[in-house]
Amino acid sequence: MNQLDQLKQHTIVVADTGDFEAMKAYKPQDATTNPSLILQASQKAEYKSLVDQAIAEYKGSSLTGSAKVEAIMDRILILFGVEILKIVPGRVSTEVDARLSFDTQGNVDKARQLISMYEKEGIARERVLIKIASTWEGIKAAEILQKEGINCNLTLLFSLAQAVACAEGGIKLISPFVGRILDWHKKSTGKDYAPAEDPGVESVTQIYNYYKHFGHKTEVMGASFRNKGEITELAGCDLLTISPGLLGELQASEEPLTAKLNVENAKSLKIERIGSDEKTFRWLFNEDAMATEKTAEGIRNFGKDIVKLEKLIEAGL
Repeated sequence: MNQLDQLKQHTIVVADTGDFEAMKAYKPQDATTNPSLILQASQKAEYKSLVDQAIAEYKGSSLTGSAKVEAIMDRILILFGVEILKIVPGRVSTEVDARLSFDTQGNVDKARQLISMYEKEGIARERVLIKIASTWEGIKAAEILQKEGINCNLTLLFSLAQAVACAEGGIKLISPFVGRILDWHKKSTGKDYAPAEDPGVESVTQIYNYYKHFGHKTEVMGASFRNKGEITELAGCDLLTISPGLLGELQASEEPLTAKLNVENAKSLKIERIGSDEKTFRWLFNEDAMATEKTAEGIRNFGKDIVKLEKLIEAGL
């Protein structure tokens, strides 16, 4: 049995891509997208028709300027999501504009709008996860949305403080970023890390163990992998979202794979509970230079890719 099939015995495998063909090849349960992945996909000839369709639908609209571009952008996200849900049996994650990361009400409004657009396409809200950045404002927005039955995926998550606030807020799922944590530590120390000592792997393991120890229901989905070793070290995590390249490496390997994370072990550990009020969150987050820097960088970079996608739309109008 190849490693991908072995992994699927312990963990829900999610495709981290906007590429439909890759999803068909690896048969994941769910799929995640983000502004960068949608931008990459929209520039490929086979997906350009979705962008063209969204632009064509709004060409005769009474909307003008930035409002028209925003409406087309939302439509592109929905069109990609609908096509993805024809392939995966589970859920798709669709991301709110990163420029709303510090705007609680803005996130709530945009999430409601995206869910309404999906429902008009006949897609039940249970099949959609709204991705929101793990800022304090983003977490508070997700709390509101969860109470309305809108499930959220808190992304750009780099610390236990962010993870605890999400769990205490009853968030459906979090996406701790493994590879970007590794990137920061490699740059900071100049060292290479074996998969078992990878700081990103250690961070997700810590979050998983905390959640299972205290009985939190929030799902943990490791994301942003740099190598296959990071993935195999996190076998047993609730979900892992993996790029097509690394899915291919797992499928090509027949090395044995065993679950490294499990609930029973987590429950037996001695773990101290940490606070999740705003003052505690902001202090712990501020004290974590890696988490602070990588969250801010991720928001900036997603914001830049949204602007590029907007320019692509404007060029087509």
